Amino acid sequence: MSPFKPYLSGIEAPSLAEVQALPSLVLLEFGTEWCGHCRAAQALIAQALATHSQWQHLKIEDGPGRALGRHYRVKLWPTLVVLRDGQEVGRLVRPATVQAIQHLIP
Repeated sequence: MSPFKPYLSGIEAPSLAEVQALPSLVLLEFGTEWCGHCRAAQALIAQALATHSQWQHLKIEDGPGRALGRHYRVKLWPTLVVLRDGQEVGRLVRPATVQAIQHLIP
């Protein structure tokens, strides 16, 4: 997995209904391309997910008025939200270590 996968824009991002319909394990990553914290977390996220190929990873560009980010109450970037069959089962804000991200993975 490339750590430089782009964030999905507001037009490209799935709707809340589409996200909640996703089966299995999903990692939603909310942030922006220009965010220093988001950039710093990319290698950590890629490393944590490298051994978990069953995960779907969606990078969602966030900002004011973005419905998906507001639904998940995103305040700081990056925010990682873990879903299992569309239901939130974990969350991590501004991950600092690979281990912190791996603790989200059941």
